[in-house]
Amino acid sequence: MAKGRKNGLYSGISEELSALMRTGWADTERHDLRLGEQAPYAARRRASLSARFPGERLVIPSGNLKVRSNDDSYPFRPYSGYVHMAGDQARDGALVLEPRADGGHDAFCYQLPRDSRDNDEFWTGATAELWMGRRRSLAESELVLGLPCRDVRTAADDLAAASGAPSRIVRGLDPSLEAAVTTDEERDAELEEVLADLRLVKDDWEIAELRKAVDSTVRGFTDVIGELSRAIASSERWIEGTFFRRARLEGNAVGYGSICAAGEHATIMHWTDNDGPVRPGDLLLLDAGVETHTLYTADVTRTLPISGTFTPLQRKVYDAVYAAQEAGMAAVKPGAAYRDFHEASQRYLAAQLVEWGFIVGPADRAYELGLQRRFTMAGTGHMLGLDVHDCAQARNEEYVDGVLEPGMVLTVEPGLYFQPDDLTVPEEWRGIGVRIEDDLVVTDDGHENLSAGLPRSADDVEAWMAQFAG
Repeated sequence: MAKGRKNGLYSGISEELSALMRTGWADTERHDLRLGEQAPYAARRRASLSARFPGERLVIPSGNLKVRSNDDSYPFRPYSGYVHMAGDQARDGALVLEPRADGGHDAFCYQLPRDSRDNDEFWTGATAELWMGRRRSLAESELVLGLPCRDVRTAADDLAAASGAPSRIVRGLDPSLEAAVTTDEERDAELEEVLADLRLVKDDWEIAELRKAVDSTVRGFTDVIGELSRAIASSERWIEGTFFRRARLEGNAVGYGSICAAGEHATIMHWTDNDGPVRPGDLLLLDAGVETHTLYTADVTRTLPISGTFTPLQRKVYDAVYAAQEAGMAAVKPGAAYRDFHEASQRYLAAQLVEWGFIVGPADRAYELGLQRRFTMAGTGHMLGLDVHDCAQARNEEYVDGVLEPGMVLTVEPGLYFQPDDLTVPEEWRGIGVRIEDDLVVTDDGHENLSAGLPRSADDVEAWMAQFAG
């Protein structure tokens, strides 16, 4: 029974029903909770953030529910900067860093407390506990997060009344808190940039979570291989559902909309309709990643011959992309410019396209003019972590124009895409799309391929499919 629903079947609540609902409930307060394993890491992250903004009040909301339709909401996904700094996923919350005289900060969390059983709020309304499930009490959250926790229903008034220090807030997440803080867009944008900068280098706990995400993703890809015959009998939707099942069983969900692109759909960079046929003789481009319960996601792509064997032309394209990926991965090492792996892959593909006669050389000139982009479309990778395109708001000088450091995690994902209506290539090439993507962590002496459990070379892919394909 949603509170205020226009067409609800009940017109009101009788005093007798209200009294009945408020009685006979057990005390479910949990006193056995312990400090969460992420809490010490989150504390160190907050210390780094504090050092960037001495004397300033920082407000990082978790975000609110978003309506899908009427009184039905989308599944809640908190702001990644909040998760990173608080180690928490609660909706309608906020992390506040209150400045101290010594230049440091005192951190505390605003949280939505449990609904009281002394009134009707716990069972009426679409966000009530009996509708959406039990929340942690403020005392329970303090135990898990290692932070003082306050009732978020006072947050807007508290922030509006706060004085003595300038404030910054991450915008676009919680309108009521944003309205309560006196600040400006430029200062707030700088806070969001720093929050992204601080996620560029992952700590040991984060890398362990990304390993879990990738390991589950490897199993999800193997699941898909085992159910290809079911996909052939139905559509790309079967592939999407098969991978999603693994993601939900072992993690929170998928980290982004799965791309299950068969045939000419493989030439569409972000094909997520996933409603096309799966035909033997075509290629399947599967780009998917499991998101862990802690919201860290993998991002892996394999291009598979649906019949189990590449045609000579498909293998020719695949081998070119594989060689480009090898060149890109070789450039991932500490001290290298971030752009190096992209440049290595793209230069290889530009030379290959010149050799095939699809763009005008020489190869160096073609690369400098970006001519290969007609067929390569996108950049060759991105940072990976809490978001599939992690740290997207980081400063250019720290990210795309920066230098790789141990602990950075990124994808290397070159591709070639020959559109079905591209008259500049022979007809037999049209509709072929190939991408190979792996997740790499930069180490002290090079890199580690976290997704090495999935075959990459054409021969290994065919052998893998022969072993598992259904």
